Amino acid sequence: MTLRKQDSGKKSFIRKVFAMGERNGKKEFKGSFESTERNSDLQLDSTFLGSTDSVMAPGEVQSIRVFVVTWNVGGKSPHNNLNLNDFLKNDNSADIYVFGFQEIVPLNAGNVLVIEDNEPAARWLSLINQSLNNPINGCSRGLKPTTSLGGSKFFPKPSLKSISKTFRTVSRRKLKSCNCTPLELERKRSKDFWFRCQPSNVSEDGISSEEDDDEEDPNTFDISEISIPESCNETKYGLIASKQMVGIFVTIWMRKELVPHVSHLRIASTSRGIMGCLGNKGCISVSMLLHQTTFCFICSHLASGEKEGDELRRNLDVIEILKNTQFPKICRLPYSRMPDKILGHQRIIWLGDLNYRIALSYSETRRLMEANHWDALLNKDQLKIERDAGRVFCGWKEGKIYFAPTYKYYYNSDTYAGDLKKSKKNRRTPAWCDRILWHGDGIQQLFYIRGESRFSDHRPVCSTFLADVMVVEGGLKKKMANSDMKVGAEELLPTNRRYYP
Repeated sequence: MTLRKQDSGKKSFIRKVFAMGERNGKKEFKGSFESTERNSDLQLDSTFLGSTDSVMAPGEVQSIRVFVVTWNVGGKSPHNNLNLNDFLKNDNSADIYVFGFQEIVPLNAGNVLVIEDNEPAARWLSLINQSLNNPINGCSRGLKPTTSLGGSKFFPKPSLKSISKTFRTVSRRKLKSCNCTPLELERKRSKDFWFRCQPSNVSEDGISSEEDDDEEDPNTFDISEISIPESCNETKYGLIASKQMVGIFVTIWMRKELVPHVSHLRIASTSRGIMGCLGNKGCISVSMLLHQTTFCFICSHLASGEKEGDELRRNLDVIEILKNTQFPKICRLPYSRMPDKILGHQRIIWLGDLNYRIALSYSETRRLMEANHWDALLNKDQLKIERDAGRVFCGWKEGKIYFAPTYKYYYNSDTYAGDLKKSKKNRRTPAWCDRILWHGDGIQQLFYIRGESRFSDHRPVCSTFLADVMVVEGGLKKKMANSDMKVGAEELLPTNRRYYP
């Protein structure tokens, strides 16, 4: 008799869970996705993030706009007249801005082997802040006309730490990597917590102590050369994360109202350069939790070259990045579910100079471009070929490309670099080197375009996404009295998954 009651209780509980999901689907979920499938995703999300015997309080899904741009700037530091509105004007209402740069410094032996130059990264931060926050009433954070801040390769170089802190919102300064607290009532009775962990060795800036600490960095410079006031009430966006690895630089900015809802911010760098261990190639990955949804952004610069077989080296870079990128653990409880690998996240966006080329001769490529035969060109795109063959980026998605190849141009020109070369030696065939891909459900791409800035030999590529975020007001419901009544993740998996183009 007891067994029958327990079985009946389990079945009744499961029916209630799905009934609650259906009600939430009809009431809460809005947008272009099917409500039942989105509800299944969110149930799975909550199961992934918490213990299986915990029940998510009723919540809602919110859609946020994420603007992403990747740009290989060819080793050039930004000047005072550079206008980022060339591509930022395409989306001036995003909630999150992700900027990924490659070659912010020349990839010479000094920067790769000795010490990286942080001055250009600091200038990019200042320029981005000026563009996003539109300083008014004298509250300017732009670049001053100034001489170079750099020096010898063997003397102090600029550090990002001081200047990064000036661009963070007040709430960002207070944010810690792990904002979890123990459930006091459950502490002595159970080890199963919902994102609850003991205080960990993390800095006040929200990054593991390996990435950032409170000690004074010896490689600092006088930031008086860059105009930065102590405070600015008009600030709309705050700096969430910034990291440089030789020429790769990623920086993430967020609307200040969202910043208090970010936690578990972690950064990992993976080198794939010379001998597979130097930072002239590789990636920087940023992991975070926004409300109850995990995000990961990867900015990469993959192996170059357009010889036959070079695409296989790029494939290997991607495989090794996915395999070896490991985010630091900042939750000390053994039951914490924050992912330590890229593919463990729910919303993933990969951007960068992926360096995949067009598998055609220069003359044939230019002929097809002049005839506007874009589909014929895309069919010879190495990334498309490798993805279709299942050799790289399996399960990832990329929007339809409707823009011309982004590489390689003469500086400050609309002319491809090979057009004026008489010799075929070192002539670069135009290619879509700069790409943005995504992985996971709950992401919808709104546009995928290129900018037309002539600052570099690459054109910037940008995209805006709508990303679903699970927001839970009540936190964790009281644990069920019967510990045997559990709903496994496999029981909450949707029976039908749609492909979202």
